Amino acid sequence: MSETSTPGGIDVRAPRFAAGITAGLLAVAFLLSLLNADAVGSPARFTDPAFLLTAVIALLFLWGVLSPATAPWGVLFRRLVAPRLSPVREREDPRPPRFAQGVGLLVTGVGLLLHLAGVPWALPIAVAMAFVAAFLNAAFGLCLGCQLYLLLQRGGLIGRRRAA
Repeated sequence: MSETSTPGGIDVRAPRFAAGITAGLLAVAFLLSLLNADAVGSPARFTDPAFLLTAVIALLFLWGVLSPATAPWGVLFRRLVAPRLSPVREREDPRPPRFAQGVGLLVTGVGLLLHLAGVPWALPIAVAMAFVAAFLNAAFGLCLGCQLYLLLQRGGLIGRRRAA
């Protein structure tokens, strides 16, 4: 999702770019999930197009958590988009966007598991929740996962503050 971690942080435009692509994919997955939300039968659940697309999106979230420097949207941003933009003016700590990728993975993963367990509306609801978060990030720069990270950090539950 984001750039390689540098002492100054990552380009703030990279996570928004990735969120835009992710929001588009999630919108398609949501529409597909509505078409088959009431499907019953275990074999149909595995071949459901919404399930398959959401599984791919979950794997992309996982990739963004494990190796943000090699995640596809970050590489695409660095190689094709960033050279065409003005120089970086603002950088951010890479930890909150990485945590946000983990939240996206959790939400979509729970939706996938509940879908496989036979909960009819689990997949559309999980995908819709992830879509809202990705859309808010892409359109308005409001990263809900990042805000959650900062809230948990202030509460002392995760991470340590960097020295100023």
